[in-house]
Amino acid sequence: MIGDPLAVAILIGVFVAALALRIPIALGLALASLCTALYLQIPLPVVGQQIVNALLTFPLLAIPFFVLAGEIMGAGGISRRLIDLANLMIGRLRGGMAMLNVMASTFFGGISGSAVADTSSIGSVMVPVMKRTGYDARFSVGVTVSSSIQGVLIPPSHNMIIYSLAAGGSVSIGALFLAGVLPGLLLALALLGLTYYLSWRRKYPKGERVPLREWPRVIWQGSLGLLTPVIIIGGVMTGVFTATESAAIACVWALVVSLVVYRELTPRGLIGVLNRATRTLSSVLFLIASAGAFGYLMTQLRIPAALTQSLTGMSDNPIVVLLLINLMLLALGTVMDMAPLILITTPILLPVATSVGMDPVQFGVMLMLNLGLGLITPPVGGVLFVGAAVGDIRVEDATRGVLPFYAPMLLVLLAITFVPALSLWLPSLAGL
Repeated sequence: MIGDPLAVAILIGVFVAALALRIPIALGLALASLCTALYLQIPLPVVGQQIVNALLTFPLLAIPFFVLAGEIMGAGGISRRLIDLANLMIGRLRGGMAMLNVMASTFFGGISGSAVADTSSIGSVMVPVMKRTGYDARFSVGVTVSSSIQGVLIPPSHNMIIYSLAAGGSVSIGALFLAGVLPGLLLALALLGLTYYLSWRRKYPKGERVPLREWPRVIWQGSLGLLTPVIIIGGVMTGVFTATESAAIACVWALVVSLVVYRELTPRGLIGVLNRATRTLSSVLFLIASAGAFGYLMTQLRIPAALTQSLTGMSDNPIVVLLLINLMLLALGTVMDMAPLILITTPILLPVATSVGMDPVQFGVMLMLNLGLGLITPPVGGVLFVGAAVGDIRVEDATRGVLPFYAPMLLVLLAITFVPALSLWLPSLAGL
C-alpha cells in the first residue's frame, strides 16, 4: 500500500481531472481521497475519521471569529475612515491618492486579513476617485490589487491559521502573526516607493490638504479601527491572551466600534454580516475537512518524503533549494486558490524547507507572500478578477496595471526567504 505508484497516480490524477472539469476544489479533494482509499482497500470510516480530526482542533476556532470581525468592520464604515486617516498622513504628496490607496490597504489588511475583502472594500471607494482625479484606470486597479496582498501578511491573517493547521499544529499561530508584521510593513514601503516614483514620472496630481480643524475627528475615528490589530498583536506579545482568544476579543471590539461608536451597522445589517460570514466559513471548513483526508493519504503514500528527497537530491545548496521551492509555489499559485494550496503544499514542502535549515515560521511567511502573488496573477487570480470588476476594466488591462508592482513584491519575497531575522525577530522578542 505505502508508496504504491498507481495509488499516487489515482490520488493526483483524480484531483487534477476534477480541477479540469471545474469541480469545486473541496469536492475534488474529497473525490480523489475516496477513489484512492477504495483502491487501497482502506476502510471508509478511517477516511471519515481523518475528515473529522481535521476539524477537531482548538486553534480552528480563531478562523470563524476573525472572519466575522472582518465582516463587521467592513460593513461598519471602517474602510472610509481608514482612507480618511491615510489621506491625512500622505494625501497631499505627488501621487497622494495612489499612495493613500496603499496606506489604506495596509491599515485595512490589519483588520480584515483578506486580500479579496481589501480589494472590494478599499477599491470600491478609491478606484472611482482616482479615475476622476486624473489617474488612468489600469494604474488605479494595479495599485489597489497589489497593495491588497498585505492582508495575507499583516495580522490577523486567517491563512496563517490554516498554515498552522496544515503543519500539524506544530507552528504557533501567535508566532506567525508576529512574523508577518515586519514583512508586511516592508511590502507596504516597497509599494509606496514604486507608487511615488510612477506618480512623479507620469505627473499624476497632488492631493488636497485636510483642513486642520478636521484632524481630531479623522485621527479619532481612524484610530478606533486601527486598534483591532494593535489589540491582537499587543495581547499576543504580552501573553495576556492567546492568538485564538484574540480572535474573540477582536470580534467583540468590532461590534462595539461598529454598533455603538460609528453607528453605521444596525441590528438588521448584522444579519447580513452573519450570512456572509457563514457562507465564507462553510467553504473554508469544508475545504479543511477534505484536505485532512487528502493529506492523510499523501502521508501514507510517502509523497512528501519522496518530493523532499527529489528536491534535495537536485542540489545540496540551501539557496538553490529555496529558490526551487519559490518557483514551484509561484507557478502553483497561478492555477489554484490560496487556501487549498496551503493545505496541499505545506505537508510536502515544509519538510524540504526545514531540511535545509529554514525555520517553519519563516517558511509560513514565505508561503503566504508566494501564494498571495498567485492571487493577483492570471489565469486564476481571484483578487485580480475582483479588481477588474471594481475598476470596470478587462482582466487583461488589470494585469498590465499590476505588472510594474511584481518587481518590489518579488524583492520582498527574496528578502523574506534569505533574511530570517525579518520574520523571526518579533516572535523571538515575544518568546514565541
